[in-house]
Amino acid sequence: MSYESRPVSARYRQNLRNNLGGRLIGILLFLCASVTVVTTIGIVAILCIEGFSFFAEVSPIEFFTGTKWTPLFTSKGFGVLPLISGTLLIGLGAACVALPLGTLTAIYLSEYATPKIRSVLKPMVEVLSGIPTVVYGYFALTFVSPFIKEYLYPEAGPYMAISAIIVVGIMIVPIVASISDDALRAVPRELREAAYGVGSSRLEVTTRVAFPAALSGIIASYILAISRAIGETMAVTVAAGARPNLTANPLEAVQTMTAYIVSVSLGDTPHGTIEFKTIFAVGLTLFFMTLVMNVISSRITKRFREVYD
Repeated sequence: MSYESRPVSARYRQNLRNNLGGRLIGILLFLCASVTVVTTIGIVAILCIEGFSFFAEVSPIEFFTGTKWTPLFTSKGFGVLPLISGTLLIGLGAACVALPLGTLTAIYLSEYATPKIRSVLKPMVEVLSGIPTVVYGYFALTFVSPFIKEYLYPEAGPYMAISAIIVVGIMIVPIVASISDDALRAVPRELREAAYGVGSSRLEVTTRVAFPAALSGIIASYILAISRAIGETMAVTVAAGARPNLTANPLEAVQTMTAYIVSVSLGDTPHGTIEFKTIFAVGLTLFFMTLVMNVISSRITKRFREVYD
């Protein structure tokens, strides 16, 4: 081999090795991404198979319209409305606590706080998301509920939906605050400077320029936070009780769909029975509820998305 051909051959081998390494990395990344897809498909398949097996024995009309949920009792009732109402009561109630609080926190962090205050306050807010949910539940059971019972509503019992609403609302504040803050800070500074240039105040810049421009990200944070509240398990199990109660009164005990799934899956219910299959029917219902919320979030995000060059 001539001297001039050696560098070309060496470069060819190096390029070949680089291409091979790139392909291997691409295959590895594809396999990692495939794990999430396969896991999701597996979860949906199991829910559908077991859920349809349940609906083969129980009418879907009875399941979705019935107001009595007692599948573990002698007098059985398979109406899931009490669980759905309890889930929505806590989820929407927690949203009423978290959305305004998280939004105002995000506005302060992005528009008003100095860098020093922001460097301290934002990590403190995000620490809330690292606290175990069962701790929130016991905080509600040992502090929030006794406080409400002693000072606000003496007739209340030890378990009540409002306790779960308060602690779950506090728990999802970091989701709203962090994502909304990132969305507000992603708005180009030029828009703010242009508004200030025509004499706008800081409040006007925040409410009429920055907030509308970041609306897609803020709404997405709302949907994600509500989905998180609906899917919460341990905090509502400890704080709200385990009574399937079709009510809109937050001072009464309720049971959510996730709390029921936990109570049955950790109990002595025999595998394969109609009572055991109820957890898959409830899980399938909860899955479609959160799926609808995620689809709505995606549509809203695309509708209000602002693209800056």
